[in-house]
Amino acid sequence: MAEEIIAAQEEESYESLNEILKIRRDKLSALKKSGNDPFEITKFDVTSSAAEVVDNFEQLEGKTVSLAGRVMSWRDMGKASFMDIRDRSGRIQIYVKIDDVGADTYEGMKLSWDIGDIIGFTGEVFKTRRGEISVHCRSLVLLSKSLRPLPEKYHGLRDTELRYRQRYVDLIVNPEVKDTFVKRSRIMKFIRRYLDDLGYYEVETPILNTIPGGAAARPFITHHNTLNMDMYLRIAPELYLKRLIVGGMEKVYEIGRLFRNEGISIKHNPEFTNIELYEAYTDYNGMMDITEDLISKLAVEICGSEKITYQGKEINMQKPWPRLKMTDAVKQYTGLDFAAVRGDSAAARSLAESIDIEVSSDESWGNCLYKVFDQRVESKLIQPTFIIDYPVEVSHLTKRCPATPELTERFEFFINGWELGNAYSELNDPIEQLERFNDQIRLREAGDEEANMLDEDFINALEYGLPPTGGLGIGLERLIMILTDSASIRDVLLFPTMKPLSD
Repeated sequence: MAEEIIAAQEEESYESLNEILKIRRDKLSALKKSGNDPFEITKFDVTSSAAEVVDNFEQLEGKTVSLAGRVMSWRDMGKASFMDIRDRSGRIQIYVKIDDVGADTYEGMKLSWDIGDIIGFTGEVFKTRRGEISVHCRSLVLLSKSLRPLPEKYHGLRDTELRYRQRYVDLIVNPEVKDTFVKRSRIMKFIRRYLDDLGYYEVETPILNTIPGGAAARPFITHHNTLNMDMYLRIAPELYLKRLIVGGMEKVYEIGRLFRNEGISIKHNPEFTNIELYEAYTDYNGMMDITEDLISKLAVEICGSEKITYQGKEINMQKPWPRLKMTDAVKQYTGLDFAAVRGDSAAARSLAESIDIEVSSDESWGNCLYKVFDQRVESKLIQPTFIIDYPVEVSHLTKRCPATPELTERFEFFINGWELGNAYSELNDPIEQLERFNDQIRLREAGDEEANMLDEDFINALEYGLPPTGGLGIGLERLIMILTDSASIRDVLLFPTMKPLSD
């Protein structure tokens, strides 16, 4: 019985919506027949925004302004109306009186306009008796007819899946969503300005690759018809950017989309925005300096302080950040001393198994260390922390540590238990790099789809000479999540990857 009632309610709601859609289309038809088709208007001269009027009221009071925006609410008082209009900067109230705009315009407005319509208006700035800054309209025009009703005012658009699928509606009815993406834009501008001021060149490298290199990830595969060859959406720009260092550009960065054919979660999306930067004559210590300086300044720029709150947790971005060797971090959080058995794979396997980490019978010392860190330590790193000196087995593009060749001069940095960035002292020995690629080929032949392919042209570039170089990559969505207090990566992607709805 309950299911029948729900079905009847849904049918009634559907029929009601269909009736509203019909009414709005009928209004549009009437407008067109009367020669007032809003879709024929191509331009409206805007002189101010809602925020400019409110923020500069003392200078603008009594002055004539022209604005445009969407009708969000409407209070009809007979021969006068108050409307709330929202443009990209915020909200402004307008006062429309029949005596000011003319009876034909006013009655046509009441007959054919709806909440959700986009209008342009001109009038004087004033303050109502209740003290609200408003615009007293002298003329107004319908610029676009909304044929679908906005979500109900108090309940809004709350269905999470629908919000992501219909981001355009989400942005209209949930102002805080737009604020997140305004902050995202500010973050991107700040990063560019920061690196430009350090003398970096912004560059662009191919998104369609013949070899998916620069990271351990499963690529998306496509096909080029003219060349009759498979190609890959890039998983990282690293190998191209290091070619530019070989060519003498010395400081380069690229901000762009990467594509990895992997899972979806609150912190994973198949396409995401990444920044990679490379600088000649520095190492991973130089990259740590840039990382903590950039992010601490970003926190102040976006959040107003180096101390921010993310999902109820206070995070302090103030530099310097702790720099922990991976072996020391594992010992601190698990009590296991991998440094004491460095190079002894059997002992390393015993240590991992002692805390129920599953390892294979031929697992190396470095892989055991990395698995313990990944499964038992990473999630505990809430405050900004650099984890340095990774095993060579998981760092095939990185220079070895001179004193401990089982480890490399690599770091990742962690905030809120998440890995946000990865950096190296770049391996510039072409002979060793070729050996590392050959190791990856063997892994790939054994079934590891994320292992790297051999990039012979990159080896060729290294043979011309890559200077000592530091490189850094940061996944920007996770950083933006933290700086905007967003719970999911989908909250900071305008159009996250979604499975299409069935018919």
